[in-house]
Amino acid sequence: MNEGLMLEFAQRTGLTSGTGPQRYLWTDAFAVCNFLELNHQAGDTRFLDLAVQLVDQVHHTLGQHRSDDPRRGWISGLADEEGARHPTAGGLRIGKPLRERRPDEPFDERLEWERDGQYFHYLTKWMHALQRLSQVTSEAHYCRWAIELAQTAHARFTYTSTGSRRRMHWKMSIDLSRPLVPSQGQHDPLDGLITYQQLSASGQAAGESCSDLAAEIDELARMCDGEHWQTTDPLGLGGLLVDLCRTAQLLQRVSIKPPQLFAQLLDSVLPGVRSYAQQDPLQQPAAYRLGFRELGFSIGLRAVQRLRPFARNETEFTEQIEQILRHQALADEIEAFWRQPANREVDSWTAHGDINEVMLATSLAPDGYLGPC
Repeated sequence: MNEGLMLEFAQRTGLTSGTGPQRYLWTDAFAVCNFLELNHQAGDTRFLDLAVQLVDQVHHTLGQHRSDDPRRGWISGLADEEGARHPTAGGLRIGKPLRERRPDEPFDERLEWERDGQYFHYLTKWMHALQRLSQVTSEAHYCRWAIELAQTAHARFTYTSTGSRRRMHWKMSIDLSRPLVPSQGQHDPLDGLITYQQLSASGQAAGESCSDLAAEIDELARMCDGEHWQTTDPLGLGGLLVDLCRTAQLLQRVSIKPPQLFAQLLDSVLPGVRSYAQQDPLQQPAAYRLGFRELGFSIGLRAVQRLRPFARNETEFTEQIEQILRHQALADEIEAFWRQPANREVDSWTAHGDINEVMLATSLAPDGYLGPC
């Protein structure tokens, strides 16, 4: 099923067809990882070629100004050749259908969801995709691009608030010159911390200098200090569960900051999983459900399955991990529901068809996204 989902996605969004590219950063980050997994499963290099091609198309589409924008070229402001060598130096657009809000336009919360700009949590997804591609291909420049993106994102999204505490804007303008939504996403500093630590570890393995990320990691660790990450939102819960897996991977390879991060994550995520399961949200008909939010949760549950070997070595966490794993049937139920063709014909699915189908493929075969144990 996954091969069909991903080949149709490639055709539909202009990766393998003659239509103009329809790129969306979140979806494309998962898609890169899915192509890597298909390459591994099938031993067919055409899927690796698709992953490489998708990265190039994303950079030349979302790393440059929109066609309806009077500005042209790389959003970093670099000249054409230099921009191609550093395609992430100015960040990457989200890929929303509407142009970004002008400085003189009033804020409209409904419209803002459809307006372009840059999201930090989308950028970290792309950093992860580049890191995974670097691991699979042993090509260090993908890791270098991810590190350059991390440096740019941190410099532009973070700021010092009243009281001298570092904070982070949720959404920035395309050129990263001004905040479009100044509030901070609940999990953005945490997502940044774990992603940057993974990049640092991978960069060192690839022979890339990561000394410049040390200050960002220290700053994000301080931003996370004393924060609470509990949520009952299924997509947010899934992200925390994946972060739990990523933190365990780091603990087995390098020292991380703060060292108690895994325990804090576990304490945060367990109440949310219990609460979500008690709500019994999967009994609603397809028309009242958002596939990608549920599939984010099922991806997270698949990630926790990888923690059993870790728990055998870190026995203090065994019981809590097993409590999460008791809810694995929810992932089976979510996947089975959305694999049924009739459930993928409702408006709530087709309106978000690309992201839904790509995340379904990730949930069914998550190893490309989650990376090596």
